[in-house]
Amino acid sequence: MNRAKEMRRIGGFALLIVLALCLFVLNLMLGSGSLRGIVLFDVLSGRNPDPMLHRILFDIRLPRAVAAFLLGGALSVSGFLLQSFFRNPIAGPFVLGISSGAKLTVALLMIAVSQNQYSASASGMVAAAFAGSLIAMGAVLLLSGKVQNMAQLIIAGVMIGYICNAVTELVITFADESNIVNLHNWSRGSFSSIGRTALFPIVCIVTVSLIGSVLLAKPISAYQLGESYAQNAGVNLKLLRAGMILLSSLLSACVTAFAGPISFVGIAVPHLVKALFGTARPLIIIPASFLGGAVFCTACDMLARMLFAPTELSVSTVTAVFGAPIVIQIMLHRNAEKRGGHNG
Repeated sequence: MNRAKEMRRIGGFALLIVLALCLFVLNLMLGSGSLRGIVLFDVLSGRNPDPMLHRILFDIRLPRAVAAFLLGGALSVSGFLLQSFFRNPIAGPFVLGISSGAKLTVALLMIAVSQNQYSASASGMVAAAFAGSLIAMGAVLLLSGKVQNMAQLIIAGVMIGYICNAVTELVITFADESNIVNLHNWSRGSFSSIGRTALFPIVCIVTVSLIGSVLLAKPISAYQLGESYAQNAGVNLKLLRAGMILLSSLLSACVTAFAGPISFVGIAVPHLVKALFGTARPLIIIPASFLGGAVFCTACDMLARMLFAPTELSVSTVTAVFGAPIVIQIMLHRNAEKRGGHNG
């Protein structure tokens, strides 16, 4: 049995790594002007000095592919942390309004700096998004002590998201026309505007947050078995909860700051990964969720670019098409389990 589980996990990681690499290369090759494999290799290795190909690859496609990979993984890990924290399978940064809170504060920052003839820095965008995420998360936590069950908490999170979106739309309505165009494109969710300068802060934030999440894997595993068990195992619940909140908020804030709000990835991918690996152990699921989110978002971004080319869809449109049915299936499965439990 242990041998079968080990082989399943090795096979799962191998599958995700192969898919991630293949989709990453396809994202570099495909576009308005496709690059053959040999041409791509020549440009990457410096054998082909064509300045136009270098600009297409290194200024446009490579930063976008790296961003989709890293930010997709970040969203998935954020979703797993929130699901573990709230013990609810459909908890996620988009559903709980955390992404909407980050969206609101980033929109306010973008409008404020543009009116003074400045542009928002990467650190400023992340800081604003992190503040918005924490405010939205704080509101959800306050409500969690008032509501009777997790279903009501999810509804409350959705309402917080609607409020934040409404305020954002109100702010955009009174912004300058040039700002409205930029904010509208960003608020739809897309990796298209991410350039090389944005990669360094993305890599730093996602790497640090992922390492922090892995370090929390063992106490999260104890927390999954109940608060009493975790306390008896020596877990500091206050520190663990604070760590989960900060890391999930930072990951979702990083995504929102650079790519805008992206839906359903944080809910759907952790469940797909758990089904693939046949376990919920955080030490396995955290890195697997990262790879799964990278695969999911890289594939969705490629579809967003290619389906109706030259017209490009927002990546949130594609993630919703594939992610929403998974969430519906999760809810139906949970209802079936509850009915089975009551009948038993």
